[in-house]
Amino acid sequence: MNLIHTTLVHKALAPQRKSGGKSPTLILLHGRGANEDDLLGLAQYLDERLLIVSARAPFPFQFGGGFTWYEIEEVGKPESKMFAESYRKLQQFFHDVKNGYPVEPTKVFFGGFSMGAIMSYALALTKPADVAGVIANSGYVPEENGLEFQWNLIKGKPFFVAHGKYDPVIPVQFGQRAKELLQNAHADLTYREYEMGHQIGEESLNDMMQWLTKHV
Repeated sequence: MNLIHTTLVHKALAPQRKSGGKSPTLILLHGRGANEDDLLGLAQYLDERLLIVSARAPFPFQFGGGFTWYEIEEVGKPESKMFAESYRKLQQFFHDVKNGYPVEPTKVFFGGFSMGAIMSYALALTKPADVAGVIANSGYVPEENGLEFQWNLIKGKPFFVAHGKYDPVIPVQFGQRAKELLQNAHADLTYREYEMGHQIGEESLNDMMQWLTKHV
């Protein structure tokens, strides 16, 4: 489909099954060192009603190509200036997508892997009224980055959180912390741990597909 001009380079796939009018939408955010093509391969497994938009992180990744949302000071601590810039651009991108594509505004989901999951949390927890739900694979909630999370508006908000038990990049304890935070806020949480590392596995993909179809 024709692409709109916005703050982030992206690719968009039209729904395979149009129901007329505006479409439920999934915005995909990739991990460190990847690009907008990385998660598009999931599209063939997802609900055919979805308009799928996959964004590219704004900063070139210095090691091995690809792009990144920020540099890492240590696990759980993004470099603050890059994180803030990516968050600002993602906010504007979200606005542009909603206004530039035939998006059903009450049915916009975010789906992220690793850094992309972290950015999905950042956007959804600061703008919960605008986000229908979040799929967070192998990420964490960025708690100490100056963002004002609206935990009082998270009650009943759908989240699907997946993490590998043997994740060597972002240990499973970070997923468990996200679970704790979301449960305390009374989110509609589906939390799963899998026999895998830092990845989206067949089992987690299948569970994610079912969750998304249910909420679309």
